[in-house]
Formats: sequence, C-alpha cells, structure tokens
Amino acid sequence: MLLQTFCHIPGIGEKKERKIWELGILSWQDALQDPSFFQLFPPPLSRRVYAYLLRSFEKYEKEEVAFFDHLLGNFNRWRIFPQFRHLAAFLDIETTGMGPDAYITVATLYDGKKVKTYVFGINLDELVQDLNHYKILITFNGKSFDIPFIERFFGIELCQVHIDLRFVLKSLGLRGGLKICERAIGIDRGPLRGIGGFEAVLLWQKYLDGCPEALETLLAYNVADTVNLEKLMIFAYNQKVNLHALPFPLLSEKPQRLTIPYRVYPEVVREVTYEKLRLYR
Repeated sequence: MLLQTFCHIPGIGEKKERKIWELGILSWQDALQDPSFFQLFPPPLSRRVYAYLLRSFEKYEKEEVAFFDHLLGNFNRWRIFPQFRHLAAFLDIETTGMGPDAYITVATLYDGKKVKTYVFGINLDELVQDLNHYKILITFNGKSFDIPFIERFFGIELCQVHIDLRFVLKSLGLRGGLKICERAIGIDRGPLRGIGGFEAVLLWQKYLDGCPEALETLLAYNVADTVNLEKLMIFAYNQKVNLHALPFPLLSEKPQRLTIPYRVYPEVVREVTYEKLRLYR
C-alpha cells in the first residue's frame, strides 16, 4: 500500500488522502499523470506535494525505509511492509526476568525464509551483527521490552524501522498478549499450548541444571513466538487495507508451512508447568 499512500506528504492527512482515492487517483504514478491532482492544493502547497512525490519515488527506489518511517509515524508504519518485506525480520527474545541483572537467554530472527536462533553462552553475540542485515524489525511489544532490553544488554542503539504489532493489532480491536492475539486469528500452538514467559524462565533454569531437552523446548517456544509474528503481520495488514474499502492488493499466506527445527519434550513441559503451580501456591 506504500505506493498508494499520500498521507506521508506534509499537508495531506488521512481525510484528504481518502478524497484523493475517491477521485480515482490510487497511486503516486496516477497523481503525477493526472493534472487534476495538483488542482486539489493551492499553488505553494501543490509544488511541495509534487516535490515530495518525486522524492518518494527516489527514496523508494533506493530502499531508504527510514524516510517513510519518519513521515508515516506510528499509526501508518504498517503500510511499508509489503514493498520492503525483503528488508524485514521478525524478532523475539527470552530473558531471565526484568531486573537489572537479567539477561537474554535465547533469541530468534526470522526473515520469512530462514530462522536463526541465538543462545546465551553459545552464539548470542552474533545477534547484533545479524540485526544489521535488516532495515525493519517486527516484534510484539518490542517497543516496551525486546528493543530496549537488547539495547541495554549489548550497549547499542538499534536504528532500524520498528513495527510493534501489539499496537497495530490493538488499533484493530485485538488486545492482550501475543498468545491471546494468536488464538483470536486461529493460530494453534500445539504441544507448546499453555507455555508463556514465566515457563520460559523455568526452562532456562532447568537447562542450566543439566537438562538439554529444556533448552530445545525453550528454543521451540521462542521460534514459535517469532515465526507466528509473520501471520499476525499479514493479518493486520490485510485488515487495515480492508478498512479502506478500496481495491488495494492484499497479502496472502505462503502455502508452505515452516517446520520448527526444535523438538518439544512433553515431559519437560509438564515439569515446568508443575513447578510454576508450586511456586504460585
């Protein structure tokens, strides 16, 4: 939808943008080829709009995503996803908690084609280098948790465009945590059903106590958290487009199903579930 977007141009809000669409001007190309488009604005503004259209094409061709991020802001950032999907990665981390001594235990990056996992004490340092391969990071609640935690833990500043699906989905009426939003659109966790952030902490501790099956189960959980973000992103994008009730293309789910490369051990899941119940008594 980025090529159909006009509200990133200073002087054009969403109401004006809808009026432009209703006139049959549905893209930047349409606007440049239709003289009536520029008649919608007083001369000083029309010249500025023309300049921004040309600049938008230039930035789009150069894949300068930050240009659109700055102009679209939080409410319309979702529009950049399809055109720059090849520059995006879905990200999720697990930690030992929230305190000052907490650290990242495992993390996953998924770019729609390949999954890479990171484990504290093994290859976690590679995460920073790999993040630099992408211009867009997509998370759930990453604005409040994942991104600042990574920045604090590694002592870095992440400059990528960030789409936080928690807020996109909230704008569509889907509230609550990641698992609640997943269930709302029909995602089934299978053997990982019922596992959450607290159990993830217990799985890490169990791994430190000498249980390698706990680490594999934790990685399976973290990968599921990450790859499911793609389905949520596609759902949110399509819902947003549908709200405009105009003939803009929707995104389709990929027919192939990604296989999580880690095994879930049911006995380990039962053990951490019982441990959680014991701790809460």
